[in-house]
Formats: sequence, C-alpha cells, structure tokens
Amino acid sequence: MTLKSRIDWPYPHWIAHRGAGPLAPENTLAAFRLGASHGYRMFECDAKLSADGVVFLLHDDDLDRTTSGRGLAGTQPWSTLSRLDAGGWHSPRWTGEPLCTLENLARWCLANRLMLNIEIKPTPGLEEETGRQVAALADALWKTAPDAAPPLLTSFRPESLLGAKAVAPGLPRGLLLDSPWPGWLEIARNLGCRAVVCDQLLWNPERVGAVRGAGMRCLAYTVNDDDEVRRLQGLGLDGLITDRVDRYSPA
Repeated sequence: MTLKSRIDWPYPHWIAHRGAGPLAPENTLAAFRLGASHGYRMFECDAKLSADGVVFLLHDDDLDRTTSGRGLAGTQPWSTLSRLDAGGWHSPRWTGEPLCTLENLARWCLANRLMLNIEIKPTPGLEEETGRQVAALADALWKTAPDAAPPLLTSFRPESLLGAKAVAPGLPRGLLLDSPWPGWLEIARNLGCRAVVCDQLLWNPERVGAVRGAGMRCLAYTVNDDDEVRRLQGLGLDGLITDRVDRYSPA
C-alpha cells in the first residue's frame, strides 16, 4: 500500500463486529476489550439516541434481546438505560455489564490507538437527527486526537448519512446495503460516501467494479466463513467485518 493510499484509507482489512462477535455481549465495552485482546485494531458498533439525546450503543430498536430492559430504547432516558444489565443475557460471566455510551467507547479507542466504524442505527423517525448527533459527537471527540484515524460513519439510512454530512462533512461516510435497491450507487455518490458496505453475498465482480469506478471502497459484512473470505479477498475488497475474532488474524 502506498503512502497516499494509507492516508486516503487508513483502516485495517479486518474489523471486529460489535466488538467481539458472539464471544461477549455485543456493543459493550467488555466486548471491545475482548476483541482488542485478539489483536483487532478496528471495531464496528451501533449507535442510537436515548430520549434525552445521549448517544449510546445498541443494535436493536428494542431493549428486550440484549438487556434486562423492555420496549423501545429510544423512548427511554439515559438515567434509565444506564442501570440496565446488558451482559447477563449472554452468559453469567458478563452479568451486570452496562450499556456503553459512544463517548466512553471513543475515549477508550483513542487512548489505545484503535479505530471505529460507527453504524448510525436510528430509532424509526429519528434518522436524520441521529445522524447529526452521532456525527457531531464523533467530530468533537476525534478533534481531541488529530493524529488518530477518523471514525468511519455508516448507515443503511441515507437520511442519517445526510444528517452526518451536514454537521461533520470531513468525517468519512459509507452506505450500508442489504439489497441492491434502485439508485443506491448514485445516492452513495451524492452523499459523498467513501465506501459501500454490502452484505457479503451481494459482492460480485460487476458490483465491485461499479463501486471502484465511482471512487469508493468496498467492504463486506458479516464474514465468518473461510470460503467467503477467500472469495471476497479474491475480489479485492478493502475490509471484512467479522464475528470470528478468534478465527481470523487481523494482522
């Protein structure tokens, strides 16, 4: 990789999904610490807003699957969310692990020279506002460490990326795709995206060529199978997001 390429795209090839995949309770600080112990230098996380505007980590709209809480997460204040158990669902070892704010995760990453792919995961109806607030917070935090690689902001929702672009145009953005809906490439280009992040099965030589031709990078999620790793690496993808931090060496 040339010096220009490293500056243009500073991220490693392997990215740990939600911290450490299924090995620890997803999106908790414990998971990111475990992923780092396996040598990973970049992590994917999911960020959304509490009812009072705190950016915290959670994949689902509802609390039920991964916490001791119930109901729509975005309708509850951080004072309530912060008291939930976000680890006991996984295994007794992690009982009592709290939900994590984006600020706490970011400060840990910056202190340890680690990188983040922040997926903007809005509560329905808050797509653009969530994008704006996630980007504003990330921009402020990374300005305290100007030599650090900036976070890659991604979302399935173009409105969220539009909000992010409006408040922090200098932070790199990526459009997430779980299906090739009409106009996706043009929208990614219009949003000034640096990357397209597809479900692994969507990548083929034609789609890679189209994204590359538009001047963007190609990433895949969630890559846990040896045959898929070989296929995607053969296509020349720039990044693979995996659950299997115990299987694939990030070196």
